[in-house]
Amino acid sequence: MEVQEQLHQYKENQKDRGRLLISCPDQPGIVAAVSQFLYKFNANIMDSNQHSTNPEGGTFFIRIEFECPDLANRKEELKSQFHTIADKFSMNWDLSLVQELKRTAIFVSKQLHCLRELLWEWQSGDMMTEIALVISNHEEARGVVESLNIPFYYIPATRETRQESEEQQLQLLKEYQIDLIVLARYMQILTSDFVQAYERKIINIHHSFLPAFVGAKPYERAYERGVKLIGATSHYVTNDLDEGPIIEQDVMRVNHRDHVQDLKKIGASIERSVLTRAVKWHLEDRILVHENKTIVF
Repeated sequence: MEVQEQLHQYKENQKDRGRLLISCPDQPGIVAAVSQFLYKFNANIMDSNQHSTNPEGGTFFIRIEFECPDLANRKEELKSQFHTIADKFSMNWDLSLVQELKRTAIFVSKQLHCLRELLWEWQSGDMMTEIALVISNHEEARGVVESLNIPFYYIPATRETRQESEEQQLQLLKEYQIDLIVLARYMQILTSDFVQAYERKIINIHHSFLPAFVGAKPYERAYERGVKLIGATSHYVTNDLDEGPIIEQDVMRVNHRDHVQDLKKIGASIERSVLTRAVKWHLEDRILVHENKTIVF
């Protein structure tokens, strides 16, 4: 089945399903109020997960997935009426329709293993998003991307031309109405203005087990240190380099027989799976950010 046909079928199957993400000061009555609100609209709760940092004076988080008849036409009515509950409990909240797929842009440099994994998941129907375009500061990915009829844009990026490059990138992101940016081994530091324009909408993969080995050449430094575990970390991008809220991590055991190239090969395998999981969770509205941490339902 072609990708676009898969996406269309998915949207049809999910046309009455919505997701509600909430964070607010913890207090009695939150779950009851939200449940009664959904019941009033004849909605059926299909999945619900919640967490409290501290029942006394902490923060409460909940993710609810529900089905509601004719949801697409009632979305604005739901959002309008939910404000009463949101104001009462001082909620930060978001209501989304599952059929309204997020539009994703992938940024990549020379190393293509993470890009290939994302494209495979997308082709297989296991990553529900519209991959709108791929942007790169190198030409290596063009053939892979254009073979799938995805627009590819080569925009050289250097320290001297960074502002001009980002202006072009931001224009494209606006033109393609992008909801999520995935840095699939994009080896450039983004400016604070760029990050601010897409706050909590940029996911990066870092090729080490953060906070260890921040910055350049982590595998070389890991080898010199004689590490026994190689890892990867996916996180939201902030203006603090490699210190944004962590979404997912994983590790694999190594030993003294593994040289730098072995570590890089092992690391690449971990990077692919860690980034893919993080992106899927974001697309499925499973992540809430609290301070510099994430709650992943």
